[in-house]
Amino acid sequence: MTAPQPIKIAILAMGGEGGGVLADWIVDLGEHNGHIAQTTSVPGVAQRTGATIYYVELYPRAQAERDGGTPVLALMPLPGDVDVVLASELMEAGRAVQRGLVTPERTTLIASTHRVYSIAEKTAMGDGRVDGEQLLAHAEAAASRFVRFDMARAADEAGSVISAVLFGALAGTGVLPFSRAQFEATIERGGVGVKASLKAFGAAYARAGDGADPAPAAPSGPTAVAEPRDERVRALLARVAQSFPADAKSVLVEGVRRLIDYQDPAYAELYLDRLARIAQLRLDGEPLLPETARHLALWMSYEDTVRVAELKTRATRFERVRGEVRVADGQLLAINEYMHPRLQEICETLPAALGRWLERSGWPRRLVERFTRKGRVVTTSSLRGFLLLYLLAGMKRWRRSSLRFADETQRIERWLAQVEATAAINPLLAVEVARCQRLVKGYSDTHARGLRNFEALMTAVQVAGAALAPATLRELRDAALADEHGDKLRATLARHALA
Repeated sequence: MTAPQPIKIAILAMGGEGGGVLADWIVDLGEHNGHIAQTTSVPGVAQRTGATIYYVELYPRAQAERDGGTPVLALMPLPGDVDVVLASELMEAGRAVQRGLVTPERTTLIASTHRVYSIAEKTAMGDGRVDGEQLLAHAEAAASRFVRFDMARAADEAGSVISAVLFGALAGTGVLPFSRAQFEATIERGGVGVKASLKAFGAAYARAGDGADPAPAAPSGPTAVAEPRDERVRALLARVAQSFPADAKSVLVEGVRRLIDYQDPAYAELYLDRLARIAQLRLDGEPLLPETARHLALWMSYEDTVRVAELKTRATRFERVRGEVRVADGQLLAINEYMHPRLQEICETLPAALGRWLERSGWPRRLVERFTRKGRVVTTSSLRGFLLLYLLAGMKRWRRSSLRFADETQRIERWLAQVEATAAINPLLAVEVARCQRLVKGYSDTHARGLRNFEALMTAVQVAGAALAPATLRELRDAALADEHGDKLRATLARHALA
């Protein structure tokens, strides 16, 4: 005869999501309803390099009394031996599956479908995001029952936190031997944020029976676009509509919008002037113009100190941060920015002649390096910190005279000339040349590494000429994005005799 087993529950949650509160609720629920309960936790490290795993075991008190002793409960979950897994985010559900905590014979998996990207995904030089559809498919195959929906959104709509939504979904599945009233009484005993938590609980309880997000509603029709009030903007949009092919118009409109926001309408006009050269090539059926348009807009809106300061002092950013941390009326919010501008970034912000002089100078360079050796914390929510960055953002009007602008203009023009020259030989290869702009991104060391890899690929294009296959250049670009040290790129260049 098989001995009675505890109910085994694993919770995977990130910092600030209330995973500990959820574990405490489950323990309180069990203890107030005839069960012996135990909870332990194994903390993760930092933000999104690993979630904390909370583990709860519940054992009926009446059964323990019949057994004549106190049950020995485990301190951590074991693969293949978990009844319920609750994951606060889709990647954490994937981690649970990978660890073997989810099994088709036994485990009910309850997970949110939203994504909070991990450190590895964010720091990848290319697109390091894990495919969410694959995560869902693996979780579906691994679990006995898979309950999922966007629980972060449900929490926001209720004005609560995701732990309350997970608790409601757990109750809605019916996998625990407790009634809805017993679950709700547990929240009420907590005494903190009861109203919002019960609202989130109720919404999740109702959705848990469905098990998944409903299919998205079909779009009702095209959304009307407001007519720009600025005459210069209207002229730019009219130029896009009249002078460029239909398959590129949506990308060009977004590029114009981005560069007006970045600089001004005149800068967006320069963007269209540059693209007019590509449009004149008349390469029907090839995506050269849309691809060049997309990557040119990204390159022309490069990140410099002025752009960073401007983004950090926008009213919309303060509103977003207040919403993310759920600042209540009467509460004060302090935002501390860690900033560490290097000498090179300072030189690039100065007028071109002055910036080049400072880079090559003696004691003035050493003096600036002395004061920039350590980073600084700027409190942008204070008047002093805000004005410091606001004044720096105001240098946007002089950006065209800066050293960085001069350098980026030269690089962009060389890249466009290479795209044009390659298109005359091999249009498909020209598309891959345009896509190589993906390597040029970020700032500081990230920008320097990407630019170095980009220059290596452009040299390979110039050396090989028509003999270089588009697939080979694509392989080289993927190798450059594979690691930040460039080892794989050097190996791939050597293998193709392009080093």
